[in-house]
Amino acid sequence: MKSKEEMFKGKKLTRKDLMSVFWRAFLLPACYSMDRMQAPGFAYSIIPVLKKLYPDKKDLSKALTRESEVYNTTYAMSPFILGITASMEEEAATNSNFFISTINNIKVALMGPMAGIGDTFFWGTFRVIAAGVGTTLALKGNILGPILFLILYNIPHFLTRYYGLFLGYDLGTKAIDSLSSGSGFQKATNAASVMGLTVIGGMIASMVNIKFAYVFKSGKTVLNLQSIVDQICPDLLPLAVTFFIYWLLQKKHVKTSWIMIGCFAFGIIFKYFGIFK
Repeated sequence: MKSKEEMFKGKKLTRKDLMSVFWRAFLLPACYSMDRMQAPGFAYSIIPVLKKLYPDKKDLSKALTRESEVYNTTYAMSPFILGITASMEEEAATNSNFFISTINNIKVALMGPMAGIGDTFFWGTFRVIAAGVGTTLALKGNILGPILFLILYNIPHFLTRYYGLFLGYDLGTKAIDSLSSGSGFQKATNAASVMGLTVIGGMIASMVNIKFAYVFKSGKTVLNLQSIVDQICPDLLPLAVTFFIYWLLQKKHVKTSWIMIGCFAFGIIFKYFGIFK
């Protein structure tokens, strides 16, 4: 990683701007949304950068809108993505040939891998080790137990956030410089789009759980409707419901609150009549 002086040489953004993002990122989970998840916090975190890059209110509004798209990953890893996003927004503000769609595509592509790394190290490793040390002392009545737990967990957490932000900004700048010639941006956009769609597809299969409960009986013959659907295409029903909700949001502009109410209502009705499990 470059030194701070080299990193910001010839750039609109400064270390002060990124430090504002760094401190704001601690509040990223403070405004969690059920439909956009951590997106409000992400948009709030990157506001200092956007205000610096887009003095015009219309441009600022567009930038805030695209930074409010669905976003979710391990909190400790978010500054890394914020750094990359800041470098791409800086390029978008100064280069009219920059593909704006690349910004969100890269974010979506990074959410899954960063969550995998972050959850493994922070939730599955650092927290467990820190809790083990802290509780051992706490059970003996030692006041250092909870204090040591917070220190052991938050030191790597804090350092990952700090260096991750600047590393992300530096890597984003290098990537933009290397891709700025030829059709590099278009290829990167296409690759990020494919990666993003793959991540979303995996989320649908793992997070949307809808199954038919209906069973056809004719004499001794029993046909399970869900088994038949799975033979055609596994997880077809969750995919169909996801596309239907997407159609309602994008084409019919139905409010998220009404869609949630509808999902609850139809879920209860279909469960009551034994259609869904």
